[in-house]
Amino acid sequence: MIWRYRSSMEEKTASCLLCPQHCRLRSGQTGRCHVRGNQGNGVEPLNYGEAASWHLDPIEKKPLFHFYPGSRIFSVGGFGCNLNCTFCQNYEISQSRQKGLRVTPEELARQARGSLGLCFTYSEPATWFEMIRDTAPLVRQNGGKVVLVSNGTIASRYIEELIPFLDAVNIDIKAFTEEFYQKFCGGRLSWVLDTVERLAGRVHLEITTLVIPDANDDPREIRELGRWLRQLDTPLAWHLSRFFPAYQLNTPPTDPQKLRKLWELAREEVEYVYLGNIAGGGTTFCPQCGQKVILRENYEIRNLLHNGKCPACGRGIFGVGL
Repeated sequence: MIWRYRSSMEEKTASCLLCPQHCRLRSGQTGRCHVRGNQGNGVEPLNYGEAASWHLDPIEKKPLFHFYPGSRIFSVGGFGCNLNCTFCQNYEISQSRQKGLRVTPEELARQARGSLGLCFTYSEPATWFEMIRDTAPLVRQNGGKVVLVSNGTIASRYIEELIPFLDAVNIDIKAFTEEFYQKFCGGRLSWVLDTVERLAGRVHLEITTLVIPDANDDPREIRELGRWLRQLDTPLAWHLSRFFPAYQLNTPPTDPQKLRKLWELAREEVEYVYLGNIAGGGTTFCPQCGQKVILRENYEIRNLLHNGKCPACGRGIFGVGL
């Protein structure tokens, strides 16, 4: 049961416990995610068995750069999101609920066969919790990998329930200040950091930060986030992506030169840092000798590793399936 009742003299409400937003809903109301509602008998998922979109994607599109590079993974997402980021690139499916494509966990698991596995992505997978919970074990039984691309806003109890079935996760850490999350996302940084801490060392982990001019691009903030990632004491990759205007935010695109300077700064804290939406930003360098070991351009992959090691110095490179 992912809800609890609260009663008063005036009304009886149900609080959704799936994420830290804890939406308190009267009968007939839906939460801020648009897809979980109080139907009179407690909070129910309104999007169970409905997909917003699915595709066969390069794993690098997630982005995951150190997890079976060059492979393709069946990717699916439902409607809804428990944040309302003003810069959302998938707002058509994240900020509303529409009638989706009917699908069952068994059908998703079947469609994932022949690829690396199944990735829950596009919108916020946490709001599709029951579908993930029912589908992931079936994908695993077929020998597939299960991947999650998430904003990290999920109650600790429920991410713990999913972790045993997850192979790789990319979490958006959208900024490193509470002020940013409150102003631009309607969430909290602390919720996301708690999720990342729970995942660290238990699944393959990569992080994405969309760098928005005059919002989260202060070099001190990037350095602080890099230091926080380093203190997790687990190998990971960090993607700094270039912003382009989207949804309600018309801020000009991130200056490529500034983004490259932030990349250089970030690499002082984290060994594997990448630039998204920038030509040439996907190259993996050996942390020991600086040799280019994996080249990526437009999802074309050239893997120069020898048995997962740098061909120049022999340093092992972080990742799975390299």
